[in-house]
Amino acid sequence: MEYAISSAEKSLNLNLFIISIAMKILLDIKDDKALHLLEVLNGLSFVKTKVRTDEKALLMSEIHEAVENLKLVKAGKLKARAAKDLLDEL
Repeated sequence: MEYAISSAEKSLNLNLFIISIAMKILLDIKDDKALHLLEVLNGLSFVKTKVRTDEKALLMSEIHEAVENLKLVKAGKLKARAAKDLLDEL
């Protein structure tokens, strides 16, 4: 049995996209345990690992904290500081 496909259906079929979702996880692991875990993770074909320096990890943590504080200010749960006070502190 044959089915006729309308031009609208053809167009719909051409516009389908496959969405690939990846999850990123940041782990804080003691140095003496990290090498073993990295060996295990690197053995998995679907996992990509990247080692961060302490400085970069600290920066990422501070940025995360700043974003969380901004969310609290926007929600009215934390009082914002005046920009002048911030600049005077520097």
